[in-house]
Amino acid sequence: MSKTYQIAVLPGDGTGPEVTREAVKVLEAAAARYGFKLALTEYDFGGDRYLKTGEVLPDSAADELRKHDAILLGAIGHPDVKPGILEKGILLRLRFELDQYINLRPVKLFPGVETPLKDKGPEQIDYVVVRENSGGLYTGTGGISMKGTPHEVAVQSMVYSRHQVERCLRFAFDYTRKRNKRNTLALCGKTNVLTYVYDLWERAFHEIGQADYPEIRRDYYHVDATCMWMVKNPEWFDVIVTGNMFGDIITDLGAITQGGMGIAAGGNLNPEGVSMFEPIGGSAPKYTGQNVINPLAAVCAGQMLLDTLGETEGAAAIERAVVHVTGSKLKSMAAGRMGYSTQEVGDLLAQFVAGE
Repeated sequence: MSKTYQIAVLPGDGTGPEVTREAVKVLEAAAARYGFKLALTEYDFGGDRYLKTGEVLPDSAADELRKHDAILLGAIGHPDVKPGILEKGILLRLRFELDQYINLRPVKLFPGVETPLKDKGPEQIDYVVVRENSGGLYTGTGGISMKGTPHEVAVQSMVYSRHQVERCLRFAFDYTRKRNKRNTLALCGKTNVLTYVYDLWERAFHEIGQADYPEIRRDYYHVDATCMWMVKNPEWFDVIVTGNMFGDIITDLGAITQGGMGIAAGGNLNPEGVSMFEPIGGSAPKYTGQNVINPLAAVCAGQMLLDTLGETEGAAAIERAVVHVTGSKLKSMAAGRMGYSTQEVGDLLAQFVAGE
């Protein structure tokens, strides 16, 4: 008897529904071929709903989403909604309420995709960033006093508990062991300036690694050095683990080295609960309805979703389809210059998965 997975689909704003449609098409092709089923439930959370109702996210949303095995997100961001309202009210709120404490971002250059890094190819750009997703500066700890006066003071604190740090590090060590590529985990921090927070990270990193993961090599890089080596020698990296803010920054740097936001995907993971997968590029509202946006990032998010659910054969087939399409079909990753429409790219990928 085949297994059925309950998948929540949040198409979101702008081109989100367009790329999500193609991701679902490819996921369904994988399900049909590899003997599992997807029960899809769509939710209209996003800018249009907010403009109509004034409600960013219903209070029942998190409990409703917990009933699912995974969440596929298209994009959040509407040109008629002030920046921050949807991002904080939907994305950050769901991450915190669903305790999605890991942000997983593969940095992988596919064949045929251009990178701005000179003399680097797919064999050099293939690593993963594990970003702590529940603490640090993004929790909003702090405030403003005497606002609007010459003496205004703004404070936003980087706060981490040992529990938050340790569970992220253990996930990163486990992931490095499972990946089994170079068996090297690099901690990205700033111990010379952020001497309290990253002292905690570094101590926990070495204590856990030495006690429980002796076969995993441990490296340490300051965040500024990490950025330099991601450009100069990306082949040095296997898995990088870091805090929330640094992870946000270096993963966007990684995305441009793998060909841009049109192909970068990520997962917000709760390994003990429900996880959410998304393309990184945003809603791209100027391309809405034109059928020209690149759906590969959303498709790769679907690939991550299957892999996390344990459907490794289906996930591997989708990755092979992406390699095939980037390597032999697409002229460019840029919207409107792929040589195919959004829908046609989805068709190519689904056909490959169905009959490779």
